[in-house]
Amino acid sequence: MTPPPFAPVRPNHRTAGLVAAIAAGILALPHAAGAQQREPWQIVTPPQASLVLARDGSMIGEIGRERRVSIALASLPPYVGQAFVAVEDQRFYQHDGVDVVGIAGALKDNLLGERRGASTITQQLVGNMHPDIIDRSDPGIGRKVREQQAAREMERHYNKQQILEAYLNQIAFGHGWFGIEVAARHYFGKPAAQLTLAEAATLAAVPKGPAVFDPLRNPDRVRTRRNVVLRLMAEQRYISAAAARASQSTPLGLAPNRGMSAAAQNFVNVVRVQATRAGIPVMNGGYRIYTALDPALQNAAVAAIEAEASAFEARPGYRHPTRAGHTSGTPNYLQGVAVAIDPSNGDVRALVGGRDYEDSQFDRAVDGERQPGSAFKPIVYAAAINQALTPLTIVHDTAVSFRMTNGTYYRPQNSDRRFLGAMTLRDALARSRNVVAVQLAVEMGMDSVIAMARRMGISSPIAPGPASAIGASVVQPLDIVAAFTAFANLGTPVEPRFIHRIEDSRGRTVHSAPVRALAPAMDARVAFVVREMMRDVVDRGTATSVRRFVPATVPVAGKTGTTDDNTDSWFIGLTPDIVAGVWFGFDRPTPISGAAAGGTLAAPAWGRMVATMYRSRGPGQDWTPPPGVISATAERGTGLLASDLTPADRRYTEYFVEGTEPEALRLDPWRLLGRGPLQ
Repeated sequence: MTPPPFAPVRPNHRTAGLVAAIAAGILALPHAAGAQQREPWQIVTPPQASLVLARDGSMIGEIGRERRVSIALASLPPYVGQAFVAVEDQRFYQHDGVDVVGIAGALKDNLLGERRGASTITQQLVGNMHPDIIDRSDPGIGRKVREQQAAREMERHYNKQQILEAYLNQIAFGHGWFGIEVAARHYFGKPAAQLTLAEAATLAAVPKGPAVFDPLRNPDRVRTRRNVVLRLMAEQRYISAAAARASQSTPLGLAPNRGMSAAAQNFVNVVRVQATRAGIPVMNGGYRIYTALDPALQNAAVAAIEAEASAFEARPGYRHPTRAGHTSGTPNYLQGVAVAIDPSNGDVRALVGGRDYEDSQFDRAVDGERQPGSAFKPIVYAAAINQALTPLTIVHDTAVSFRMTNGTYYRPQNSDRRFLGAMTLRDALARSRNVVAVQLAVEMGMDSVIAMARRMGISSPIAPGPASAIGASVVQPLDIVAAFTAFANLGTPVEPRFIHRIEDSRGRTVHSAPVRALAPAMDARVAFVVREMMRDVVDRGTATSVRRFVPATVPVAGKTGTTDDNTDSWFIGLTPDIVAGVWFGFDRPTPISGAAAGGTLAAPAWGRMVATMYRSRGPGQDWTPPPGVISATAERGTGLLASDLTPADRRYTEYFVEGTEPEALRLDPWRLLGRGPLQ
């Protein structure tokens, strides 16, 4: 129903004398000091928040000094405002700001020992909007008079719709949530424009006492009051009795996680910093920030980090503080990071900066600096393939010693303290042999490796010493994950993108973030060959634990990383759809455990996270070689092409950058049958 027309009520002869007498005494009281300089009847725009929205439009956070987003009354279903009028001020459309009938009734009830107020919506708005002038906690008569005077003045300057709109945008709903829009999003996970009748009545039940009628803490009490609101709406003919009964029978239907579609506060903080740097005053509120975050993948990342970390903490003999048993405020337990990037556009679809944001706001994904260990090796191998080596090149895993500029000697060791002798480049990467990576870097020159890392987007300083070949120089987790997009995009990395666009309160786009691809870091053929080598890491090497979660039908390439004494545990991997990385470690570098290698801790978490992407979708297409890549059947482990005598279980497809393939292929006129796509 539409609200009745405004017609100020006149007190009847039974109440007029009482009200007039009270008013006469009250009006003689002086105003509060300083009130003359302010206009408490004015409707002002209250502090606002900027909403941070996921890629699907769901809310993941707010930025601002007060969590409120003002909206137009016209955008709401009629029953939203009617619910508040019915329970808070049933004569709202008849009085002039002060309900003299309600005052008389309240006085009578108070004399009979039943305390109740008679403040109108307009009076509540005056007090809530100007608390420094009209303190609604003051029980004195003087405050009441000032409030009534301001309410009547407000009604002379604004119509009922403007007042109701301001009221709905002003009032508190508990938990630091102000206004109907923010309340709807937190309690029901939707904009206020999409509230059902039952949900509108639920929110109308809260302002009487947000602590008492808290839907999260006191759902039964709120349900009872909601049903009272619905009954009053029917009695006042805003809705039918049947509609009231139907809504009274519905459950509260509160949204999980306080209306947030994903736990992503570290991501929201990055958005705030980037928006501010772009010159958008998002802290002032009123903006809608549309981001790249995928709520399903973000929730999967959070769950995967926690599942693997908790399981590791529960292992027999684990001696470090655990998240469950640590002292609050001292996050000295095992931490985890996860980053997932869409390589086609750089969209950061998930970002976890730690296990508990309430316990520690430090964002380890963006601000942390850790040694990547062997996760750095694909960059070394890319430099090697770029210098005409092939996956079949024989290298030697043997003891070596390098004299350093200070006169000392650097003697790299493998994690198993063994040397395995001659092997192919492919096998050396799959088995993560440190000595081989160091020898490759030294032979090519660390400057070539560093230059490759720079082109791939890693900006952290990389020491020129040979130990950097096996990840001794620190990197930021976000940077090294983004660097692997070069392998996904056949040589061209993309910058991580958090924000798609920002709209102001009128829906106008005031900022947009384009896709930013860097200059090619390597030849497309080199990227393809190294990526194919990294597939063996997952299918035969140090990261086979990924396959416990991600089916073999999904192509996966990647690299584990474990630093000295198992201080850092890494896995960075890619599929045709995503590039993602996982890290575990302590904030103060400390050995985790002898079992905390990249393949036993980080890789399973990566698998858990990425597997969620493929539960409701097919694996998609496999990677295909670009022009200029030669393929052939090789014999595993020998560095030779397969022959008629090669057993089936040792035959596999190997790839070469054209011009580096074995001589036998160059002399074979049928080798074109093994080439990649022809131009």
